[in-house]
Amino acid sequence: MNRVCQQYPYSLPDFHWLEISMIETSRLVLRLMDEDDLNDMLKIFTDKNVMKCFGLESFSREQIKKWVDRNLDHQKKYGYGLFSVILKSNQELIGDCGLEHTKFEEKPCVEIGYDFLSKYWNQGYATEAARAVKDYAMGRLSIDSKYLCSFIRKNNKSSQRVSEKIGMQKIKEYTVHDTDYCLYAFPKEYFV
Repeated sequence: MNRVCQQYPYSLPDFHWLEISMIETSRLVLRLMDEDDLNDMLKIFTDKNVMKCFGLESFSREQIKKWVDRNLDHQKKYGYGLFSVILKSNQELIGDCGLEHTKFEEKPCVEIGYDFLSKYWNQGYATEAARAVKDYAMGRLSIDSKYLCSFIRKNNKSSQRVSEKIGMQKIKEYTVHDTDYCLYAFPKEYFV
């Protein structure tokens, strides 16, 4: 039996989201984000290199609390969301990676998003996590690849490479609130 998301043109397997609390790769554990991750997420969103990619100032504690709460609400509503990414070798929370329901030009889609502490960039962790999340979305959740996408700032070449390494291609460039983005997706037909 499947349950159908009201706003989305695909159905999800009938399961309780707490059953999928962890994804494991060779070097990483991705577990559902929880309230106790606030301090670790604050480290990421006060990392000057990370925030430079966003073109934003560091988040305050209040801002990161709202961000974590929004992600936890998303988990409750849709059954999944962002995972906290833990490095197996030292048990440090080094980033987040996961799925978020959204729309692009009024078309429903599911974004694969990721953020990592800059000291862990260029070591393949983002690609490893994003690939695991993509496989989870398409395998366990049965989300058709045509709905999966990533919205990446035009100047963030590293994140663009991550999307390309997991099989996405740049579909188009666009601007929102004076910020230039690239839309990455698997098959381009849905978004063009």
